[in-house]
Amino acid sequence: MTKALVTGCAGFIGSHLTQRLLRDGVTVVGVDGFLDNYDVAAKLRNLAEIGNHPAFTFHSTMLQSQRWKEWLDGVDTVYHLAALPGVRNSWGKAFADYVNHNILATQMLLEACLARQKPPVIVVSSSSSVYGTMQGTLTDESSPLRPVSPYGVTKEAMEQICLVYAKAYGLPVTMLRYFTVYGPRQRPDMAFHRFFRQMMKGDPVVIYGDGQQSRDFTYVADAVEANILAARHASPGEIFNVGGDREIKLLDVLSIMSGLLNLTPNLSFQLGPAGDSLRTCADIQLAQTRLGYRPQVPLEEGLRLQLIDMRAQAKG
Repeated sequence: MTKALVTGCAGFIGSHLTQRLLRDGVTVVGVDGFLDNYDVAAKLRNLAEIGNHPAFTFHSTMLQSQRWKEWLDGVDTVYHLAALPGVRNSWGKAFADYVNHNILATQMLLEACLARQKPPVIVVSSSSSVYGTMQGTLTDESSPLRPVSPYGVTKEAMEQICLVYAKAYGLPVTMLRYFTVYGPRQRPDMAFHRFFRQMMKGDPVVIYGDGQQSRDFTYVADAVEANILAARHASPGEIFNVGGDREIKLLDVLSIMSGLLNLTPNLSFQLGPAGDSLRTCADIQLAQTRLGYRPQVPLEEGLRLQLIDMRAQAKG
């Protein structure tokens, strides 16, 4: 791999992936439209972390501007992370925006790659939200897709579009289903960022539901590694779960976080929002076997690193 396109390069995972590629000696073209789904200042900080690297070219625009000839010139790998995230905001009129950014923009990208004389390898970021609330043992990639939010529906449809192009044309596209990624630069609307911020300010920690819901959390550097491995080893149309070191209940996570801050938080329980999965639990055996993926950062260490980053931002 010598040149890559990263869509959503100023986002949480995208900025970490861009930095990793640059460290690995890859020339990177980055595109980000700075959607205002959360504070744009956070994305600008992410971009500042990447810095003025001589091998990085940044384009501040939406994918819908379709400057594919410029963006894809000489590119052999595409990492497609640009999307409109978030379960809670995907209801009502906002659903049209989710369709636009998660489905239609992806289809435009696939068409543009297909038109190349030699299509690049494409790694598409999906989500465990396609499964909905998971039952029984660990969830593997053959489990039924039963999204419980409009956001999850758009991610499932995005996967189906990718599969159509892989089957019909052999387009080298693979998809990664992330299980709740966390770490430095995590979006401010996500739970860990919000919990740490509330604890640091001495505010009540707002928990949606009873705190017994469980998650499989993935440290951001592990999610980045999964992208690199998929680009190297995946076959067209393959889908992989990308998870962390274990499944854990939310209240147990809060116990770890409060221990790091050496305080006892004031918990405020509120009604859980529609579309929130009660359980996610990744079976990552396929990614281990096919890609060599193995999460390296345990939850306790990942939370410590996220807290260090948030404290640094607060001082800055």
